[in-house]
Amino acid sequence: MALSLSVVLMLGIILVVLIRQKAIKAGPAFVAILFGFFLASTGMAPSINRFLNSIANTINHISF
Repeated sequence: MALSLSVVLMLGIILVVLIRQKAIKAGPAFVAILFGFFLASTGMAPSINRFLNSIANTINHISF
C-alpha cells in the first residue's frame, strides 16, 4: 500500500511539474490520467503491479 501510494504521489508531482513547465499540455495530461485509470481496471493491472513491486524489491536489496 505504501509503495503504490508513494508511486502515485511521485507520478502526480511529475505530472504537475510537466504541466507547469509547459512540457505537456493539459489535454494530453488528462488523456494520460484517463489511460492510467482505465488500465488499472484491466487484466494487465496485476502484472504491472507485480513488475513494479519486483523492481522496488530489487532496488531495496542493493547494498552500497
